[in-house]
Amino acid sequence: MPFLSLGHRLSYRADRQSSSGTTQEMSSATLVVVAAVVEQRDCFLMTQRAAGDHLAGCWEFPGGKLESGESLTDALRREMREELDVEVEIGKKIDCVEHAYPDRTVCLHFYRCQLKGKPRPMLNQRIRWVKRRELATLEFPLADKALMVRLTKAGTEVP
Repeated sequence: MPFLSLGHRLSYRADRQSSSGTTQEMSSATLVVVAAVVEQRDCFLMTQRAAGDHLAGCWEFPGGKLESGESLTDALRREMREELDVEVEIGKKIDCVEHAYPDRTVCLHFYRCQLKGKPRPMLNQRIRWVKRRELATLEFPLADKALMVRLTKAGTEVP
């Protein structure tokens, strides 16, 4: 398991999916979240969490919470339409992280994605393309930190 520079430890968990492909809740306190890792010309698409939201002001990969009965990929497609008015082609899952915040635990599934169109903010959130070498300058939720470290290492390719 990776250790972050601030001493936070993230644990990794295997997916818990039923035979129908829907994700099962890990516990009533665990939120299952999906995120799109979109890279174009060595830049990543990032969104900023709105004021009043959990972790307001932090930058993150676009995505959101699973709704009851949704598969991970269906949730990601829905979230990208709702947040950014864009369709996506979903590729390989590149990471799965469980992280306990003081008020909630999240299980975050990251997928490599390609956009089918131009994203536009639908929820008054800020969006921007961030160069790989500049990722470390942004404030991210702790659950995203291990992936950020992998993405910013020189010469490191994330599948």
